[in-house]
Amino acid sequence: MPQRILLGDEAVALGAIHAGVTSAYAYPGTPSTEIVEYLIEHRRRHGHPHATWSANEKTAYEEALGASIVGRRALVAMKHVGLNVAADPFMSSALLGLHAGLVLAVADDPGMHSSQNEQDSRFYADFARVPCLEPADPQQAYDMTREAFARSEEFGAPVVVRLVTRVAHGRTTVEIGEPRGENPVRKHSDPASWILLPMNARRRWVSLLERQSRFQAWSESSVWNTLRINPIRRDLGVITCGIARAYYTENLDDLGWLPSHLHLGAYPVPVSLVTRLAAHCERILVLEDGQPVVERALRGLLPDRVNTAGRLTGELPPTGELTPDTVRAALGIASRPVHVGDPGVLPPRPPQLCEGCPHGHALRALSAALDGADPQLVTTDIGCYTLGALPPWNTGESCVCMGASIGMAKGAAEAGLRPAVAVIGDGTFLHSGMTALLDAAADDTPMTVLVLDNQATAMTGGQDPLVPSTRLLDIVLGLGVPPAHCHVVDAHPRRVAANAELLRREIAHPGLSVVIAVRECKEVARRRNRERAREAAAGAEATPVSGNAPGECPAILDEIGSGVGAIVSPECGCGSCRPPDPYDWPEAAGEES
Repeated sequence: MPQRILLGDEAVALGAIHAGVTSAYAYPGTPSTEIVEYLIEHRRRHGHPHATWSANEKTAYEEALGASIVGRRALVAMKHVGLNVAADPFMSSALLGLHAGLVLAVADDPGMHSSQNEQDSRFYADFARVPCLEPADPQQAYDMTREAFARSEEFGAPVVVRLVTRVAHGRTTVEIGEPRGENPVRKHSDPASWILLPMNARRRWVSLLERQSRFQAWSESSVWNTLRINPIRRDLGVITCGIARAYYTENLDDLGWLPSHLHLGAYPVPVSLVTRLAAHCERILVLEDGQPVVERALRGLLPDRVNTAGRLTGELPPTGELTPDTVRAALGIASRPVHVGDPGVLPPRPPQLCEGCPHGHALRALSAALDGADPQLVTTDIGCYTLGALPPWNTGESCVCMGASIGMAKGAAEAGLRPAVAVIGDGTFLHSGMTALLDAAADDTPMTVLVLDNQATAMTGGQDPLVPSTRLLDIVLGLGVPPAHCHVVDAHPRRVAANAELLRREIAHPGLSVVIAVRECKEVARRRNRERAREAAAGAEATPVSGNAPGECPAILDEIGSGVGAIVSPECGCGSCRPPDPYDWPEAAGEES
């Protein structure tokens, strides 16, 4: 089979492509961003599938439903907290009469590397009563995504593919299969199954409940759920879920024996497999990365004589990522020896904005404008600018969820605390801030909103905004903000004093005001400069690198006369010296995905 070197996220994307996906939608959020980034790049190179960023996760899911209702396979991707935003259409979609595969790829973040909580999306799948697949590695991410589309069409229900950070961002070799073609456009034969009026919804709910036995039978026989019984020893059985299998097998040599082992990759929990394991073992240790979803389920399935252990009983930490070391301790294996060197005196290194970040200049202006105001409240949002809560700015007092800054500032101002200022980025404003600003405009709430427009969704990799800066002012005015108190300023270091004075005046205004501080993210600007340089170089005449001896690789050329070689794909014969490009390797040999 052909192979690719892929991240887990990229494996999901390629699995969707090879499953015949027509459309993919997402809002960027770590650790899920690379799924649709891969699809967008694939579309740029090969013309398919349709892949795009949406305003938020709810609209992404609804756009995927639109593809599904006309018979096309659709993928929607998001991080775990994004599923909170998409919960309304997701929960309702379980009742629809799907006739085209609809797959939700959701990446959880145990340990909260880049998130405000570590909720477990398996709870959502169980809540909606739909099947769920949990890959243990990128290979399974690819294979499970392909199966998820098939099962979605078989069962007439959305299927969740749940990843965690270490799977989403782990890279390995993945064997790929034969691509499947896309579905033709074909509307549903039962329109009532898509119209969730109460009389229809009651019928669809009964249908979903009747299909639970089919979901259960599939899970019981799924190749992703495997049981191995140790016929000799009964003292311990182990259940692993997803990536926990890797941490478990990593410690087996030191354990010295093989306990009975049930691995779960498909849900609902396979009751018969769990029952067989429990009938043989006196104690069951549950290893799962995230919350104790399976451990809780077991407490309603197993007899009292079986001791169930895991996060709920203290064998594993109640929070944070699962790791080989925490699994080691839960298995009763002594800790590995650790050498701790003397680091000397190291200064603290808190996260900070990039050097020259325009957010920093805007925050300096805000800090100056609020100087001496007591009490005061600055609510912030999800984005790079959240770092404004740290020194040297110290200008933020909250960060809750996407778009919360405006609503919280409104509530605080109406409760009597002034000045109240909301700080929000352009991407977050378009995601979830507009409706709160509509509320504030309707009440002319005495508050100020500072929109930091760096022309990118910078924190997740610099994705382009849905609308350019030139249209942001029109949106704000269209929501009802008074034009006399809506301003666009340049977030330039030389403009700090002038911007501070403007903010001071608007904060004193006894009504709603909005200030939009515009300047492009420096990292995005650097990237665009590099892209322009590459485009200019592509048009230059390519000449062999100076000093090439006869017999050296003819594919390495100096395209811009700098003495720096570049690999030219049409001349590349073996590909052995190329970096692992997940998008087009090995297309240099003529393959197409």
